[in-house]
Amino acid sequence: MQDDAASTSQTPSVYGSSYSEEEKRILALCEQFKQGITVSVIENDMPHLTKQMVVDALNKLLAKNKLQLLSKQDGSLLYKLKDPVLLHKLKGANKEEQAVYEIIERSGSFGIWARKIRAESNLHLNVVDRVLKRLESKKLIKSINSVQAPKKKFYLVSSIEPDHSLTGGAFYSDNQFDSNFVEVLMDTCYKYLATKLKSAEAEHGKDGPLTVVNAAKVTSKEMQEYIERVKLAKIALSVQDVEKLLDTLELDGVVRSCSGGYGGKAGGGGVKLWRAVPDCTPTPHLLYAPCGVCPMAHRCCDMGSITPQSCRYLEEWLQ
Repeated sequence: MQDDAASTSQTPSVYGSSYSEEEKRILALCEQFKQGITVSVIENDMPHLTKQMVVDALNKLLAKNKLQLLSKQDGSLLYKLKDPVLLHKLKGANKEEQAVYEIIERSGSFGIWARKIRAESNLHLNVVDRVLKRLESKKLIKSINSVQAPKKKFYLVSSIEPDHSLTGGAFYSDNQFDSNFVEVLMDTCYKYLATKLKSAEAEHGKDGPLTVVNAAKVTSKEMQEYIERVKLAKIALSVQDVEKLLDTLELDGVVRSCSGGYGGKAGGGGVKLWRAVPDCTPTPHLLYAPCGVCPMAHRCCDMGSITPQSCRYLEEWLQ
């Protein structure tokens, strides 16, 4: 009961008597967590409420136009406080504009294209196009082209960042894959791992190769933090972005991955570790001589038509 009282006391008093205590507390949570809250956050904060009571309170706040409902990538729902500036801008909007805006708002970070808006709003496509232009001119929504379907325009609420499935993620610029940027990042990753390997060889060389290999390993998180420190990317790269780069280096055969912990690092199989592959001992140049694979080697001698002196392959190799 003390927890309930504490929760209530923390609820701001800016909302009038038309809001229940539960609604006020939900709004307070939304103000605290700007990115939005899930039903489980509300249930943890107010365990005395039943699921139905939580749903009823959320539906009332949605009806009062205080919250916006977003869909996360995993399918779960997110409740976010509506921007008062946007509410003010929508105040003079007609029913068509409000209906289209709410449809776009529900699409969250994945966005929605005009034909789907038409299907959900039952408005003619020409009307939808006009409404979209008006909402864009008021800076309430924005449009972007998807990397997967460049000819399709997707519409999102202005304040929402588009999902990676639309933009292509950190490795795309203006809907184009930035191969030069990716090459620089991959080169940086490899050099960091190669330097780590050299340091491990210098410090632990006398302790054996296994100790060297273990000391040269780094986690994906460490690599991501290093790229952040050297400030190569204008936008923040996630651990998953860095792992894509390292996966490519592994396919190239210059990096190797494994799972688990070592030397006090977090592990247990859930952490992915990376290390540079040591350079092999250079192959003696003599082994590249054509004689080793020549089908006429058994007939080659000092005399006759096939001799080392007349062999053009041997001459090319010597040059």
